[in-house]
Amino acid sequence: MNEPVYSCKPASEAELARIWQKSIDAHPGDARWPSWAAQYIEDNRRGLCQTFAVLADGEPIGEGTLLFSPKCGAVGGRLELADGKTIANVNALRIEKAHEGKGQISKMMRLMEKSAKEAGFQALSIGVEAAEARNLAIYLHWGYARFVCSEFDGGALVLYYSKTL
Repeated sequence: MNEPVYSCKPASEAELARIWQKSIDAHPGDARWPSWAAQYIEDNRRGLCQTFAVLADGEPIGEGTLLFSPKCGAVGGRLELADGKTIANVNALRIEKAHEGKGQISKMMRLMEKSAKEAGFQALSIGVEAAEARNLAIYLHWGYARFVCSEFDGGALVLYYSKTL
């Protein structure tokens, strides 16, 4: 079997719809996923955020979203995570299991960071569940080392870190 051809880019509306439909299908009966999909798609349309996609042979297999505005649901008005001017938040960073460990999320993160910097943002924040030691180590390796805040979300402790661009 040939290795797929990977690419990273801002997601088109059609790619965004496919990304979210896959997530909804992977979580049958969980009403949060259709609600989140509607919110992220609308926030992308309104320019409050921008979703990026990792594609394998043209099919979306990974994603990450830059939340620019404190009005985005995942930011919940917390200006230390996204203020619409100087700091944006990296959110919904994920890739299908079959494509993990191939450097594609790192490649997408570099594109997201470049895009945020070109848009005038000076820093990015990112959240990680405290129990996810592997992800925390990756984020620290990427330079997200300044502790911002913590919260309990659905019973899980989430730690937020930031990086100057």
